[in-house]
Amino acid sequence: MDSFFRSEEMCLVQLFFQTESAHNCINELGHLGLVQFKDLNPGTVAFQRRFVKEVKKCEEMERILRFLENEVVKSNIPIPADFTSETIPFPRDVLDLESSFDKLEQELKEINSNRDTLRQNFTQLMEINHLLQMTDDFFEEAESQLSISELPSEDSVYSSRVTSRRTSYTSTNGPLKLGFVAGVIKHERFPAFEKILWRLFHGNFVLRHAEIKPHEEENMAEDPVKKDVFVVFVQGDQIRGKIRKLCDGFHASMYPCPNNAYARKEMRTNANTRIEDLRLVLKRTEEFRATVLTAAAANLQEWTTKVKKMKAIYYTLNLCNIDITQKLIVAEIWCPVSDLNSVHTALIHGSEQSGSSLSPVVNRIQTQQTPPTFNRVNSFTSGFQSIIDAYGVGNYQEINPAPYTMVTFPFLFAVMFGDCGHGLVMTLLALWLILHQEHFRKLKNELIDMLVDGRYIIFLMGLFSIYTGLIYNDCFSKSFNVFGSSWSVRPMFHPHGPWTNDTLHDSGHLHLDPLVSGVYSGNPYPFGVDPIWNIASNKLSFLNSYKMKMSVIMGVAHMLFGVTLSLVNYIFFRNLKDVALQFIPEVIFMLSLFGYLIFLILYKWCVVMKSESAPSILLLFINMILFDYSSEGTVLYRTQRPVQIFLVVVAVLMVPWLLFAKPLLLYRKHKLSKLVSMADIFVYQGIHTIEYCLGCISNTASYLRLWALSLAHAELSEVLWKMVLQVALRVTSGMGSVLLAVTFAAFAVLTVTILLVMEGLSAFLHALRLHWVEFQNKFYKGSGYKFTPLSFDRMRDMQ
Repeated sequence: MDSFFRSEEMCLVQLFFQTESAHNCINELGHLGLVQFKDLNPGTVAFQRRFVKEVKKCEEMERILRFLENEVVKSNIPIPADFTSETIPFPRDVLDLESSFDKLEQELKEINSNRDTLRQNFTQLMEINHLLQMTDDFFEEAESQLSISELPSEDSVYSSRVTSRRTSYTSTNGPLKLGFVAGVIKHERFPAFEKILWRLFHGNFVLRHAEIKPHEEENMAEDPVKKDVFVVFVQGDQIRGKIRKLCDGFHASMYPCPNNAYARKEMRTNANTRIEDLRLVLKRTEEFRATVLTAAAANLQEWTTKVKKMKAIYYTLNLCNIDITQKLIVAEIWCPVSDLNSVHTALIHGSEQSGSSLSPVVNRIQTQQTPPTFNRVNSFTSGFQSIIDAYGVGNYQEINPAPYTMVTFPFLFAVMFGDCGHGLVMTLLALWLILHQEHFRKLKNELIDMLVDGRYIIFLMGLFSIYTGLIYNDCFSKSFNVFGSSWSVRPMFHPHGPWTNDTLHDSGHLHLDPLVSGVYSGNPYPFGVDPIWNIASNKLSFLNSYKMKMSVIMGVAHMLFGVTLSLVNYIFFRNLKDVALQFIPEVIFMLSLFGYLIFLILYKWCVVMKSESAPSILLLFINMILFDYSSEGTVLYRTQRPVQIFLVVVAVLMVPWLLFAKPLLLYRKHKLSKLVSMADIFVYQGIHTIEYCLGCISNTASYLRLWALSLAHAELSEVLWKMVLQVALRVTSGMGSVLLAVTFAAFAVLTVTILLVMEGLSAFLHALRLHWVEFQNKFYKGSGYKFTPLSFDRMRDMQ
């Protein structure tokens, strides 16, 4: 149980095992996941270590596996994900796998190269086919417009009768013999190509083009590219040469196109024959490639796990030492003291599997080095521990804030997010994540992974928000009236009260007088805020005062709890002098000022006073610090003045106690030592004293964000209700139901995006800051380093 509240007790252990049992022993330790190896060769660079070649081979195999995985994913071939490897990787496995992977990679690359070549040839034949089809269509269109006598051959057309979409060429000397250039260009490049043609030749050409629309069975490319087929008719070989150069500049594919119909027909027939042959070859190629990838996919997880294990084992062996005889490996590990027997058992099991004649030797050694920090976590506590570690990994065996954060973090969040309706939605979302966590982890999305990792944090934040929402009596800005209000309007009428029927008609706002008998029953609402405040005109001022004072109370209590945890650290580390020199003055200072402030708030709540004569807590506290008792109306109880003077004097005396007591004691203890720098000690203690004393003031004010964000959330929820949903509820026409459905959809979207996501994220970050700055700096140093054991399970989770 102690390890839950502070980090595990660690020990440094020296291991001796034979070289032939190294892989088995390290494999067993990797499955155990409770051992962190120390680097016994810190001065040796990476490329000079003994097993660097094996590590490089494993990295090369990982590259091949990533290549195979990408190919499998592109081909939409499922990868079995339920593989659990218990095999032990041996040195010979590196050579066997390396040879198999190289062969498989070369085979797959050759298949891909042949497939790409076949696809390129197929695409070219399809483009030629479309080009010939468009050319035939053009000449058929021209023949339909011209008589047989006017069109003696396809090589000659009357430019005065043939027009294009944008350009034409005219002549007064009779028919002109035109040649043409044909090709295929990417669809997005065609407008620029056409524009440059126009600027170069000033319209002295005929341009026809059409978009290629292949059938589904003709689309062999993984990412099809839109292309246009075009034919440019011009006069003269020189101009055609310029057009060809222009086509080269636009990376257009140029294809030969015969001048007569018979040649084009023969060419199309040959092209169709080759297309059918290529389609069949491509089909067989894809089938063979799918067979190879399916076989690879079946073993992909096993290969990946085995390679990662081998790499981890060789990396670990590089951290160890090998004796001169090359038969004994020496390693040093950090491991929890409570798991030392499990480590020894795992080593013996690994040695027996390898058939070693000698059992491994485990020798616990004493050291002055600071051990790593290890906090055991499970699926529920891991999220909260991540929040703590993000601020800083705790010092070795320093008290762990995570168990307390599991309660205070969602509660402070809920204080700012207090709405039982919004909390219920958040709770249901968290339950959905918890029930389907395995499915969401398979999506491999960073945002989804973050939500899944924090699913229990979201769940607790939702539950606490439901609780605080019931305390505030707030559900989507509406209140529950379960127990009946403690306030009554009837006694305000005659003969007992000052109201009449005319009062109701003449007054826009009416105020209940609690001094009138029967208006207030004297019994507070059993749970939470009385629902009558939801319709009161002074609702905002009442909730402002209530939430602001509650924020101060919770903030001071939270900080005092943090200071108390520092006492636990002092006692555990036997720093009893720090109890007298730091803890006691810190507690007295905070209780004298801010503890007394809480007393004033609670006392004012408990004492029955008229609102006109009740003193302001803020002014009373300021006057207490300034010793100002001249103004009237600042007395809350009879002995207030001497008590306040005493508390302020005590708080002031704590400052020199914090500032000078510890440095002077250290000076007296080490006054003969020249290694002690008194200037450094005084500066450090001065910084700590100033930070603590001023921090108590600023940190207390910082907790007012609980009031501010709670008020903002409630007001945003109320505005969203009044300006969106309430407008549709007031519509009584025939289309009111349709309008209500549309408005409710908009209300739901705005509620989720603004109130749940944006406000929730804001409250989360503010709660995080209150724990990191205001709470943890009272006792938590967070300057340790994390325990990073060799763990195959963790490597598998990171895949």
